Amino acid sequence: MNNGENGMKCFNGLSFVNVELTSRCNKKCWMCGRRKIEKNYPELAKWGDMEFELVTSISSQLPRGIVVQLHNNGEPTLYPKLYDALQCFKRQVRQFDTNGKLIFDRAEEIINNLEVITISVIENDPEGDEQYEITKQFLDLKGDRKPHVVYRMLGEVEKRERWEKLPGLIANRTLHSPMGSFQYRKEPTRPEHGICLDLLTHLVIDRYGKVSPCVRFDPERVGIIGDANKEKLIDIWNGKERKKWIDSNIEQRRDKIPLCSKCEFYGIATG
Repeated sequence: MNNGENGMKCFNGLSFVNVELTSRCNKKCWMCGRRKIEKNYPELAKWGDMEFELVTSISSQLPRGIVVQLHNNGEPTLYPKLYDALQCFKRQVRQFDTNGKLIFDRAEEIINNLEVITISVIENDPEGDEQYEITKQFLDLKGDRKPHVVYRMLGEVEKRERWEKLPGLIANRTLHSPMGSFQYRKEPTRPEHGICLDLLTHLVIDRYGKVSPCVRFDPERVGIIGDANKEKLIDIWNGKERKKWIDSNIEQRRDKIPLCSKCEFYGIATG
C-alpha cells in the first residue's frame, strides 16, 4: 500500500499532520473531554510538553508543502520553545488552533512565523469578552503580516457579529458530545465513498510520540497505530495497522475498529 512505481514507500495521500507540542491547557472549556480524562482516567492526565528532539525528528521526516497543525489536545502557546518549533516546519504550511489567551503575550514568536492561526470561539464562554479584546490587540499589532486568522465558531456563539467584522475567515463547527465524536447537534457530512477522509490524509502525533490516524477523543488509547520514537513515520503510514483501518472503512465495517465504532465523524468538518 502507498508504494511508488519503483516499489519504494511514499507518503501517498498524506495532507495533514497534527503534532501535539503540548497537552497542557490554560482554559477549562465546559465541552472539553479533558474533564472526563481528569476524572475517570487520572493516570492519563499527565499533561506536559513534547521533547524538542522529537519535534525536530518529526519535522525532518515530513514531506514539503503539507499542512502541519501544531496542536491536538493542548494549548500550543504554552509550549516553551514555540518559536523554535515553528522554525522546524518552515517547509510546510504551519497552523495551530488556540484559545487566544496568550497570543498577544507571545506575538513576537507568532507573527511572520506561521501561515495560519485559528482562534477557537465557543458558546457560553465566560471569558468570551476577554478573548475578543486580546484578539483585537493581537490583530492591531500584527497588521498585514502573517499569520492569516481563522475564527472557529464552536456552537451557537454569542455576539457572533463582532467576530464577523474582524479581518479573517469564519469557520463554523457544530458541537458534539464531550465524550466523543457522536451526538452531534447537526448530522456530520459523509463522503459518497463512505471512507473516513482522516484515514486517507491524516496523521496525528501526541506529545509522547504515539501516532494515531485522527484527533478523535480516545482516553483508552485504542487508536494508536505506531510510535514515532521507535518507527519511521513513513513506515507507520504504510503499516498494517493503518491499512486494517482503511480496509474496514472500505467494507463499511467501522464496527471492527474500536475507535471508529464509536465515531460518527468521516473527516469532513460540519458547520
